[in-house]
Amino acid sequence: INKPTDSLWHELDSCLLTLPFLFFLQNVRIDPSSISFSMWKDIPVPFYMTVHFFEVMNPKEVLRGAKPVLSQRGPYVYREFRYKTNITFHDNDTVSFLEYRNLFFQPHLSNGTEDEYIIVPNILMMGAAVMMEHLPNFVKLLLSGALAGLKQEAFMNRTVGEIMWGYEDPLIDTINTLVPGLIPFKGKFGLFAELNNSNSGLFTVNTGMKDISRVHMVDSWNGLKKVNYWRSSECNMINGTAGEMWPPFMSPTSLEFYSPDACRSMTLVYEQSGKFEGVPTYRFVAPKTLFANGTDYPPNEGFCPCMQSGIQNVSTCRLNAPIFISHPHFYNADPALVNAVEGLHPSKDQHGLFLDVHPMTGIPMNCSIKLQLNLYIKQVSGIIQTGKIKPVVLPLLWFAESGSIEGSVLKQFYTNLVLIPSLLDYLQYIFLGLSVPLIISAAVLMAMSQVRACRCLMRDAVSQIRLNQMMSIELTV
Repeated sequence: INKPTDSLWHELDSCLLTLPFLFFLQNVRIDPSSISFSMWKDIPVPFYMTVHFFEVMNPKEVLRGAKPVLSQRGPYVYREFRYKTNITFHDNDTVSFLEYRNLFFQPHLSNGTEDEYIIVPNILMMGAAVMMEHLPNFVKLLLSGALAGLKQEAFMNRTVGEIMWGYEDPLIDTINTLVPGLIPFKGKFGLFAELNNSNSGLFTVNTGMKDISRVHMVDSWNGLKKVNYWRSSECNMINGTAGEMWPPFMSPTSLEFYSPDACRSMTLVYEQSGKFEGVPTYRFVAPKTLFANGTDYPPNEGFCPCMQSGIQNVSTCRLNAPIFISHPHFYNADPALVNAVEGLHPSKDQHGLFLDVHPMTGIPMNCSIKLQLNLYIKQVSGIIQTGKIKPVVLPLLWFAESGSIEGSVLKQFYTNLVLIPSLLDYLQYIFLGLSVPLIISAAVLMAMSQVRACRCLMRDAVSQIRLNQMMSIELTV
């Protein structure tokens, strides 16, 4: 009677043990029927991009060899909308897509307007000067004469909007005439001109339908399994995800993603566990080795030629311009970079990037990715406009892309991906608790049955002994 009951409880327990697991699997795959698909397709999280400029307060003195004095301006805040198009599912458990970004200025959140003027290096001119440093002197003299005719100087006074989104500059055509192909674009020049209303390339990622441990992992980017910007195979690898979601059941070690903006894969390391609005999270941060040079961290040798640790030369993927990326205010960088200018105050709280991810689903709950753009400037012989500028990696601006799940999206997430699985998890222990008394009762009944059987055997044995004794007496008589 008890064995079928025990089997039933065991099957029910096994079923309940798999329910939370199956619930997760069904809702973290890239599948139109999953809960997370709409979040993946049209990111509902309110993302904001904040931009801080570094204004050069002593441009004339810098031309005479003085240390640059910088003043941080901003923030200039933009609401960022992201959405995916050209979503195509493939037979090999992958899906391809283009993700677009639209940015809209938010005056009420900003400290200033896009019409404000800021003095910054003449990025085109100073960048071209460094790029032409090793060309014949007569070419540099021709450029210097053309610059004088165009009234170009080492520093420019332009509006935030012009620096961000572009301005017409006759220097572009002049440089392309003197050195064809040096600047392979025409029209306006702006640091973020190609960011707004544009996509980050064609990503092909795993859907997780066959192997959940591969969901969101990048299969290719623009059809490439590796990029060719860097000097080593390891540095050219496209690792991790596209930086939006990660496979579920994460371990507190590290996570990887490919960043088209940085032209490389990045690895963040686990820092601590916490909670965001009641949802358990793992916090991942950038290790000090992320932008270390090849001397301090040999695996980064492929990103060289390097300078001090804490900055990365991205000229090979930025039209060969002398552009470096780093953490804001040279946080986690060689102190020599901070001391080469005045006005920087690196701080982990203000300038360190982080990702708070729900480890069970791999979905970020709160994040802030921060990067700084820097221009290497110096005196270039033959180009008189560069004056006596001492070699320096000069910060131009830093920006943060930040967002967190909130409102109805947070409530839906918490209910479907935290609360319900937790209830199912608790339920299995309740049924397990109920099954224990039944198992004990069955064991007790079995023991009692065995005791009764033993008693019967003993009683039969005693009766048999007595019978034998009586028969023996009778025979004797």
